[in-house]
Amino acid sequence: MSTSAASAFAYVGDELALFSSATNWKAYVAELVGPHLGARVIEVGAGMGSSTRALCRAGVQSWTCVEPDPHLADLITAKIVGGELPRCCDVHVGVLDDLPPTAPVDAILYLDVLEHIEADRAELERAVNRLRSGGRIVVLSPAHQWLFTPFDAAIGHHRRYSKRDARRLTPDRATLEAVRYVDSVGMLASLGNRMLLQSSSPTLAQVRFWDRLLVPVSKVIDPLLRHTVGKSIVMVWTKR
Repeated sequence: MSTSAASAFAYVGDELALFSSATNWKAYVAELVGPHLGARVIEVGAGMGSSTRALCRAGVQSWTCVEPDPHLADLITAKIVGGELPRCCDVHVGVLDDLPPTAPVDAILYLDVLEHIEADRAELERAVNRLRSGGRIVVLSPAHQWLFTPFDAAIGHHRRYSKRDARRLTPDRATLEAVRYVDSVGMLASLGNRMLLQSSSPTLAQVRFWDRLLVPVSKVIDPLLRHTVGKSIVMVWTKR
């Protein structure tokens, strides 16, 4: 495991542990973003490795987990050693810029991470430099600034995203390949009662209610609505 000057970083919030139990959501995300990844992947802001476990599957040759919080990076390392994550995974403590030069990769993944980065477009410009021609940047983030809540602020979100933002974020050497909203039922529920979004921290019971009851319905309804409604947004860019 590599270290860097960024290793003094400590993640704010405890939602990573709460949402690690959201197995239906992670499976849905894996279906949405998995086809865009390829054999060599960098996952920026890998957290506890919960999404890594859902996404790193057969055919992956290398999966680099970049995580600025050394405690979280240690958790990922323990999961690799313990066999909870595949041996093709490795961990780097820091941010994308801290990675040493490597062969170009197939995909760089940001799952609920880009909204934490103030200079978001500059981050994606740096990501393009590490992609092979035809490689992809894949982002999953909270959608719609009008849904910004105390929960967003408490865990360090700078913003939520829209389809218009996806065009703004497009790096100079990339093309916006796909943008879609997901979790339509979760968005409608949040409009109705703000159960998950208005508190500074949702409870485990609330997360389980959303994951077990609302996410499966969203998975059915989202395609029927052509992914025009949702609480989250998936954005994919391809390097030209």
